Amino acid sequence: MADLSEDIKLLRGFRSGEEEVVLNIWRTADRLQIHFTRMFREHGITVQQYNVLRILQGAAGPLPCLEVASRMITVVPAITGLLDRLEEAGLVTRDRSKSDRRVVLVALSAEGRRLLRGLDAPVDQLHRDLLGHMKPEEMRQLVALVTRARERADALEA
Repeated sequence: MADLSEDIKLLRGFRSGEEEVVLNIWRTADRLQIHFTRMFREHGITVQQYNVLRILQGAAGPLPCLEVASRMITVVPAITGLLDRLEEAGLVTRDRSKSDRRVVLVALSAEGRRLLRGLDAPVDQLHRDLLGHMKPEEMRQLVALVTRARERADALEA
């Protein structure tokens, strides 16, 4: 495989090493995500909807809407609309908190659990298809490096 500068037909090279890293991360994330987008589309959901369902699956109980939003892998500007579509599809339920009526709690429905069970094997297989060629140590190194980059990005936001 060609390096990114050849892939995107960059004539003058990257302006900096940092630019090359950022563009490689963006390109890689796009290439990985398109496979998940296609798979989830076949099941009638989006990547973001899957993320919400997995968050709810891993929670000890119903979560406030803003807590769901804060746990998302990618920032979603309109969490309410995302939850509306999941509720309309019967994949989540929403109820007002009994202790604070201003808070709306979201929970995974039985249909949402069924959908996730059906996606477990295909998602695991896609992970293997996309990254199974890498050695465990390479994956640990990659995780450490992208975590370090993300920590800096998070610190600049604070």
